[in-house]
Amino acid sequence: MVYPMTSQNDAQQRSAIVPGTSVDIVTKAGQRSGKAVRGIVKEILTNSSFHPHGIKVRLQDGQVGRVQAIIPTEGKKGE
Repeated sequence: MVYPMTSQNDAQQRSAIVPGTSVDIVTKAGQRSGKAVRGIVKEILTNSSFHPHGIKVRLQDGQVGRVQAIIPTEGKKGE
């Protein structure tokens, strides 16, 4: 999946991801197929500021994987 408002580099930078961010991740089990799972970040598990395969996170539903894309949020109402 490719999202025009984010780049792969954003998914590799820890500073671009905070709890509450909507993301697509690939779990360990889904690495071969590349199947992405969408969810909201609960916790950031990667300690380094950069990771070439994506920052590892835990989603609110408990799934763990590496961020492949950050989902852009809609602007505030009235803008």
